Amino acid sequence: MISPTTFVFFVSASLALVLIPGPNHLYITARGLAQGRAAGLASAFGVEMGTLVHIAAAAAGLSYLISQSATLFALVKWAGVAYLVYLGIRAFTGEHEEGRTPPPEPLRKVFLEGVLVNVLNPKVALFFLAFLPQFVDPGAGSPALQVLVFGLTLLLVGLLADIVYACTAGALGTRLAKRTRTLRYVSGVVYLGLGVATAFTGRK
Repeated sequence: MISPTTFVFFVSASLALVLIPGPNHLYITARGLAQGRAAGLASAFGVEMGTLVHIAAAAAGLSYLISQSATLFALVKWAGVAYLVYLGIRAFTGEHEEGRTPPPEPLRKVFLEGVLVNVLNPKVALFFLAFLPQFVDPGAGSPALQVLVFGLTLLLVGLLADIVYACTAGALGTRLAKRTRTLRYVSGVVYLGLGVATAFTGRK
């Protein structure tokens, strides 16, 4: 059983981590700016659904395999890069009249994009592999179960931060709704930036 002291320390460390804007926050912000609060929230929940995949992988040891296999890491990495670059190019080439709000994408599609953006980011897999085991006590029961508990706790903390980013970006996006070209360019820059950052993610 996880000790209360360890759990409190883990929650404190998780809060400190989510205060630092990361790739997921940038993605959610771009979505909220481009399409409003509902899309920002959909992307936030999609991102955290992707987090569930990483938690399961960490608990099952798959993250370790990815970190040890250059081929597996490269496959996940470049799939993520390609998808982010695709989103960026699509944002830049969107043909919408200046001064008019672009047709919103279905929230289901926004949600699924959030899942893919997170699942295809190998840096997240390596983060869970490096961070979660630091709090696992082999004498406190199943390590896999402890990783699962810690991972779900981090997910909830992260989701709260994601919601704040989504709502804030959604409010700003509504006010800037008439500046569609600017919003598309902001989104495109964010997506391409995330793609470049992922491309330079090393296995170490």
